[in-house]
Amino acid sequence: MARNENSGAGGEGERRNRDRGERRDRGDNRDRREDREGDDLVEKLVGINRVAKVVKGGRRFGFAALVVVGDAKGRVGVGAGKAREVPEAIRKATDQAKRSMIRVPLREGRTLHHDVHGHFGAGRVLLRAAPAGTGIIAGGPMRAIFEALGVADVVTKSVGTSNPHNMIKATFDALQKCVSPRAVAARRGRRVSDILGKRETAAGEGKEAA
Repeated sequence: MARNENSGAGGEGERRNRDRGERRDRGDNRDRREDREGDDLVEKLVGINRVAKVVKGGRRFGFAALVVVGDAKGRVGVGAGKAREVPEAIRKATDQAKRSMIRVPLREGRTLHHDVHGHFGAGRVLLRAAPAGTGIIAGGPMRAIFEALGVADVVTKSVGTSNPHNMIKATFDALQKCVSPRAVAARRGRRVSDILGKRETAAGEGKEAA
């Protein structure tokens, strides 16, 4: 009887070890998959600030990092992280940015489809589509976003605060409002040519009047 109990306990232990090994293998596979997905991502470090936490024994200093991540093909994300060391803060911010990536429709893969406003707190931004060859006319944190997003031609204006956190969140608010002609046509129940035809006709009339 004791021999059967021991064998049962041993079988339970073997089964527990096997399950633990399977979970470890799944975790390793997930890490390798995330590494493969992150190989082609563009990471931009926007800024690092030294922060302090007041505790009973005095001040405990740390670092706060702000990172923008994108694939240069229409996806971009932003993240912030805090840690006692700079590399750890950057790693936390990068991980958060990868988890919060959004997709933005681009025209011809180089600029926005239309002009758009965005705001967050005291930050207000204006993003304008631009013709080919214009380049990225933006400064500071906004330039990092468009470089990671893959935008080659855009004109921007920031009105209000120069706080990088508010500027970036206002820019993301504007990017989330961007829509493509395909999405507009689907919402209105019309064809894409109908939407684009009106814009091309208006542009032709403007040239003739000039």
